Amino acid sequence: MSLENLGLSDIYQARERIRGTAVHTQLMPSPSLSEKFGADVRLKLEMQQPIGAFKIRGAANKLASMSEAERARGVVTVSTGNHGRAVAYAAKMHGVRAVICMSTLVPQNKKQAIARLGAEIKIHGKTQDEAEILANELVRDEGLIMVHPFDDPFVMCGQGTIGLELIEDMPEIEQVVVPLSGAGLLGGISMALKAIKPSIRTIGVSMQRGAVMIESLEAGKPIEVEELPTLADSLGGGIGLDNEYTFKAVQKYVDETIRVSEEEIEAGLRHLYFEEKVVAEGGSSVGIAAVLAGKLDLQGKATAFIISGNNIDMKKHASIMAKG
Repeated sequence: MSLENLGLSDIYQARERIRGTAVHTQLMPSPSLSEKFGADVRLKLEMQQPIGAFKIRGAANKLASMSEAERARGVVTVSTGNHGRAVAYAAKMHGVRAVICMSTLVPQNKKQAIARLGAEIKIHGKTQDEAEILANELVRDEGLIMVHPFDDPFVMCGQGTIGLELIEDMPEIEQVVVPLSGAGLLGGISMALKAIKPSIRTIGVSMQRGAVMIESLEAGKPIEVEELPTLADSLGGGIGLDNEYTFKAVQKYVDETIRVSEEEIEAGLRHLYFEEKVVAEGGSSVGIAAVLAGKLDLQGKATAFIISGNNIDMKKHASIMAKG
């Protein structure tokens, strides 16, 4: 299956597969941002998912699409936390063995959440790319099936169901701002929205510390970028030099990309907490960070921000809030 063969019908099929596992999340008005920019601004609260992040959509769609024989082999994935939790959750629903490979950069609270769901955790290397080496070895040696965190058509179409909800809940939407890492989320949402309403602008935002998709776009091909510690830890990791789907999806569907600093991410987190009464993780706040830093124009534009999850260590969150 190639990107050219994927379409809106695949995203509608994904919605049917994940019904009852993932929920249709709230699109909450933001009075503070709406007033400041003279626009209808809303927040898509994906932390309302049962695992606290959007990743359940793609993982649930992938496992639901597998045959019984495939599920019997078990699944493996590599994750910075949220995807691993999603795979563990979906695997538990289906009674499937799940192995989650992670690097030493993954926060302890995310490792603990995965363990509570019954998945096997394997820590390998200092980056997601190094953890992926172990995951690929388990595919080869134990016959486990890879549930890729983003570069998989079923995963991307699962995340694309957010686009269907956006257009149904906000038909007047003019632009959507999405956290950008491997681009399963941004690619899926953009594919859905552009198929229904091509005029919608889709904007991806990454942290400056390891913005691998943006640097790959600038290079014209997938490249490797050093993975560094960042508040937006859920956006860490590479996109794979052999990326098949999401790099092309961003090239084809996405209108703009933006990078934000660690200080700007902190400001985004504080805005979400103090102004919107939303607890979010660093990767969820990058869009808000971009607009507060003056890097994104909202003036008069009906805009939705994807607040992708809230799986942050609460001691770290409290420390950031105290600075404000």
